[in-house]
Amino acid sequence: MVGLPGGEFLMGTDDGKGFPQDGEGPVRKVRLSPFSISPHATTNAEFSGFVEATGYRTEAEEFGWSFVFYGFLPAAGVKIKGMVGAAPWWRGVEGAFWREPEGPGSGLEGRADHPVVHVSHNDALAYCAWAGVRLPTEAEWEYAARGGLKGRRFPWGNTLTPNREHRCNIWQGEFPARNTTEDGYRGTCPVDAFPPNGFGLFNVSGNVWEWCSDWFSATAHRDGGKAPRGDPAGPPSGTARVIRGGSYLCHRSYCNRYRVAARSSNTPDSSTGNTGFRCAADG
Repeated sequence: MVGLPGGEFLMGTDDGKGFPQDGEGPVRKVRLSPFSISPHATTNAEFSGFVEATGYRTEAEEFGWSFVFYGFLPAAGVKIKGMVGAAPWWRGVEGAFWREPEGPGSGLEGRADHPVVHVSHNDALAYCAWAGVRLPTEAEWEYAARGGLKGRRFPWGNTLTPNREHRCNIWQGEFPARNTTEDGYRGTCPVDAFPPNGFGLFNVSGNVWEWCSDWFSATAHRDGGKAPRGDPAGPPSGTARVIRGGSYLCHRSYCNRYRVAARSSNTPDSSTGNTGFRCAADG
């Protein structure tokens, strides 16, 4: 864990680069207590230790399927449960889960240090309970992702590829048909790939979406208050949980949510091949 002092910071953005329905703004003052956060997303190796110790079965295993990006499917041999109308590049694949992320017959060879995927919010909570940690609040996540920079678009500044150097694992080319993999990766990458931000955190932009503890709302934080909010934890209830950071499938043509102020959500029992989590703790 990386210990962070907390304090006051500016959360959100008004730069107009996002989506109105996401509720990225307005920029507001937030005050956080000291906390700790993992420098990287939880890995396949770490999640495997949890499963071996507890016998835990993820929700994808219980449901019997999970969402896989269509470009990762084999030519034949997988059973498809359905598609997402608004995102037809996703396929519901029978037998896809964290240990077989592209469906039956796939595996984790060479990916022990990649982030675990196909984990729901409920799965992430189960891991945290076992490990004696918790999920970060959305405010903690953004504070940590900013790495001490004020008002910047990315963890390293305002330019996506400074000096033409790739700093995160996102889609290059034409989504969803052609990925040039200029950043070196087609799917997930090791959790410590690319330089860390100013707080020593890796891959807070791209690679995999990360669950936060908050219920999602696009408007709950828009109360017009001037005083800094102390340790906000989101609305008391909702239907979806916050996810942050974007993933290897994000592309500026449709989803530039790899910016530090960007946010999205998913239902707590949902799992996909591009969603994982990192852990946090008090103090």
